[in-house]
Amino acid sequence: MAKQRGWRIVLRIEDLDTPRVKPGAAEGVYRTLEALGLLWDEGPIVQSNDLEPYRRAMEKLAAAGKVYPSSQSRGEIDDAGARALSAPQEGARESVFPASSRPVVFPMQFESGGGEENWRFATPDEAVEFEDGFAGGQSHRPAETVGDFVVWTKRAQPSYQLAVVVDDARQGITHIVRGNDLLDSAARQRLLMPALGIVHPPSYLHLPLVRGEDGKRLAKRHGDTRIDSYLAAGVHPHRVIALLAKWSGLSGDAEAMTAEEFAREFDLSRVPKCDVVFTPRDDRWLKQKMVKGREV
Repeated sequence: MAKQRGWRIVLRIEDLDTPRVKPGAAEGVYRTLEALGLLWDEGPIVQSNDLEPYRRAMEKLAAAGKVYPSSQSRGEIDDAGARALSAPQEGARESVFPASSRPVVFPMQFESGGGEENWRFATPDEAVEFEDGFAGGQSHRPAETVGDFVVWTKRAQPSYQLAVVVDDARQGITHIVRGNDLLDSAARQRLLMPALGIVHPPSYLHLPLVRGEDGKRLAKRHGDTRIDSYLAAGVHPHRVIALLAKWSGLSGDAEAMTAEEFAREFDLSRVPKCDVVFTPRDDRWLKQKMVKGREV
């Protein structure tokens, strides 16, 4: 889509979830994208290099009475009878943080130091409606599904939800293409935007995920299915792109395809609405060495 529509592609490394960040992970991303021919126009921009824009955003939210510190744990919320619902990371769980647990008075100044408290956004009880360029019309009520969500963590870092809103605005992002597991997050992010004075939200396209045969998102539980592992084992990058093309509803008989060929043929209307299942047959197909005289 980016190549067809003349967009500038921004590569952003979102590395603020510190416990989950592995050394060398960003470098692996660069190598894999370059090997596949998926090149970017700007970046890489690394979030952890400069936290000041996020601090300024928190100061603005605090001055407007939109955020507050809270030391309550998820367990304490569960004990109070709140429901547990899916978090942005599929398979994890987070509790609904009800408005009744807010402090009587919100501080009007933000203190960014680490400690025992997260800062939460006072989620308004309203429907968030928007049109997704792939998934269609959306209506979500974050107040009922997650309640007051964390925007600044005990580690003295912004949460994912706040960081991406700040970065999308300051980096001039107009279109966001990502997995459909983040549709609910889009609703939270669209609540943060007007609170931060952002009047032109980006357009969204939430696309199908790749899942294992058990229906869960493709992960380590399904074995080593990382693209860089296939490339290291001798699978040609054009073979990987051909599989992506098949999953995207393009030429089903393509044995190998370049990124340029994929960009020319891609048609969003042909992408299936359902999630993709990666099967042992796909694994065997990738590992075939020679097909129709082409080295793959």
